Amino acid sequence: MAAPAPQTVIEVRHWTDRLFSFKTTRDMSFRFENGQFVMIGLPVNGRPLLRAYSLVSANHEECLEFFSIKVPDGPLTSRLQQIKVGDHVLVGGKPTGTLVQAALTPGKRLYLVSTGTGIAPFLSVIKDPQVYERFEMVVLIHGCRFVKELEFGRLSVEAVRSDEYLSEIIGDRLIYYPTVTREEFVRKGRVTQLLESGTFAEETGLPLLNPAEDRVMICGSPAVLQDMCALMDRLGFEEGALSKPGSYVIEKAFVER
Repeated sequence: MAAPAPQTVIEVRHWTDRLFSFKTTRDMSFRFENGQFVMIGLPVNGRPLLRAYSLVSANHEECLEFFSIKVPDGPLTSRLQQIKVGDHVLVGGKPTGTLVQAALTPGKRLYLVSTGTGIAPFLSVIKDPQVYERFEMVVLIHGCRFVKELEFGRLSVEAVRSDEYLSEIIGDRLIYYPTVTREEFVRKGRVTQLLESGTFAEETGLPLLNPAEDRVMICGSPAVLQDMCALMDRLGFEEGALSKPGSYVIEKAFVER
């Protein structure tokens, strides 16, 4: 594995008492596919303490961006949430992950189903022009506990839609569907329930999930991964991988620490 290299923090933003995002510089030699994750961290007691983090930034952008939760006693996040502009963060040199287009067979619609910071890789995916060449429609579903936790994702989607270059490619083919579970909002409920009950289809006018036409990427909490995989299996979807593309893929390396 390539040794992690220090990158300079160029932006930090705290969204809630549990969530923050940050941007770092990027080595010109650093290459990745949209949807992948990389090991990042800090030196602790003279040794690198690393965790897997999805890349929010697209592979055509000049900087790297990450979205993280704050765990008071977390070995890494308790330290990482203290970073400031000018500090250094270690970034591994070997991105990887299953949330890439090559792990899916061709389809009509691409569903990106996320909860919490699991939206991170999909904010990279929706900035990929090739995704819109391959799929007629891209649907980003994001579930959080509270409305304020949706803010980073919402603003990121708005930035993509207003981008001078991407907006012409995307048009009206990107659907953003946020939901919360613990307070009143225009939409309330768990993502799996909204999909399985038909509520999502009713509200968007899209057909029910269908393995013949739809492809699904999933990134979220262990409970969401378990429930979504069960739903995929019931509907006849087949899990894919780079070695054998399928109709849905999940990311198990979603960072919670």
